[in-house]
Amino acid sequence: MTTTLVHPVDEKLPAGRLAALGLQHVLVMYAGAIAVPLIVGRALKLSPEQVAMLISADLFACGLVTLIQSLGMTRWFGVKLPVMMGVTFAAVGPMVAFANAMPGVDGARAIFGAIIGAGLVSMLIAPVISKLLRFFPPVVTGTIIAIIGISLMRVGVGWTMGGPANLAQSVDVPKLVAMVDGLKASAATAAAAAASAPAASAPAALASAVPPALKLPGPIPMVDNLNYGALDNMAIAGVVLLFILLLVKYAKGFVANISVLLGIVAGCAVAMAMGKMNFDKVGKAHWFDVVTPFAFGMPTFDIVMILTMSLVMIVVMIESTGMFLALSDITGKKLSQPELAAGLRTDGLGTLIGGIFNTFPYTSFSQNVGLVGVTGVKSRWVCVAGGVIMVILGMLPKMGAIVEAIPQFVLGGAGLVMFGMVAATGIRILSSVDYKGNRNNLYIVALSVGFGLIPLVAPRWTQQMSHTLHPLLESGILLTAVAAVLLNLFFNGTQGDTRAVIEAAKAAEAH
Repeated sequence: MTTTLVHPVDEKLPAGRLAALGLQHVLVMYAGAIAVPLIVGRALKLSPEQVAMLISADLFACGLVTLIQSLGMTRWFGVKLPVMMGVTFAAVGPMVAFANAMPGVDGARAIFGAIIGAGLVSMLIAPVISKLLRFFPPVVTGTIIAIIGISLMRVGVGWTMGGPANLAQSVDVPKLVAMVDGLKASAATAAAAAASAPAASAPAALASAVPPALKLPGPIPMVDNLNYGALDNMAIAGVVLLFILLLVKYAKGFVANISVLLGIVAGCAVAMAMGKMNFDKVGKAHWFDVVTPFAFGMPTFDIVMILTMSLVMIVVMIESTGMFLALSDITGKKLSQPELAAGLRTDGLGTLIGGIFNTFPYTSFSQNVGLVGVTGVKSRWVCVAGGVIMVILGMLPKMGAIVEAIPQFVLGGAGLVMFGMVAATGIRILSSVDYKGNRNNLYIVALSVGFGLIPLVAPRWTQQMSHTLHPLLESGILLTAVAAVLLNLFFNGTQGDTRAVIEAAKAAEAH
């Protein structure tokens, strides 16, 4: 009698335990999964119903791509490890820049077109990406992840304040109209006086016939937005932040892992008690609906936007390579080159699926990689169960409507934690870099962070440049990525340390 040994990665657990562990993976990633559609949807100035649609599409695609990655789909797709797939924060900066340049449904269609294009490019280059690992040592990936968190912090602060900093004031329309009417009246009086005056010379008559250009006597009048930075809203954001910190310090295990999600729930309870949150739109939402492709219309394709998103995907796939190698190390299952390429190709396929189903680029969620290490449960079927749960949630429009109903200031308190942890993860990876033996690493970090901060401190620095370059140059994340890779090549060459990349991926549990 012979027994076939099953690797822990392929072990099928009892249905009840599988469902519970799968739900745990979903809850750990849920707050991060819904953050990106909320950020981009509101940057596009979409209606609440459209934002809810983005959230449902995101949950559905999260589940679908997780199933492909963990279960496998032919030998070309799926790393077949316990991986949960979610929308990457790395693409948020460029997408928000696109949204600011072209808000509304047209902007959404352009973003989805760029995502589809980037997904196709990613699938084509997946086999060679693992060979680029040496160009992305921890000094590069740590810097990129740090600047992702720093760039996203302004989104978290904006949520807390009630919107971006440019919403702190608005044009005082009544005062502006009064100023323009006064100028018109003055111009009309001057014209009447000129007409009643004695005949003048021809040049003077010609000059008086030309109406003078209206010029305001001072700057455009502005008025403070009373809701911006409202103390009661900031107090609720503070409650969310405090609740999360208390859970992190005093809670253990699973509860600590979902502290951000529980903090948002607590903030919603406070907002409801203060009459600042209602569920009117939730009541109108359907219980069940199918996520349809191209719900915003056929995508539009812009070569610069596709190039920008493709560069983002290269960075994302390098991160994924580190994650897969770390997961291989944790689970004890060796990864072959074709298996690694299949996992990376699924990043591209997931991104293509995202563009088709009105959502965004996908990557492996490292907090779930960390959860595998914490729980010791290595079975990929747990993530298959999690994928099924996400697909079901995506087909329940009421779930999307509930998430969309969460006030921005509630999300602000959680956003400070989520985005701050992304930056802290980058710093944590950078702490493992050798600065004493190689002082050049200091210059790589310093200059790369400096380039990444340019769009944050000087938002209009590209105004003298071609508009086709704006989406590329307005992303601090991409500027940092390009600068870090080039500086690392200049100072350190192409010597790579795969072990260092694996350790960096293990450190990135909060990303």
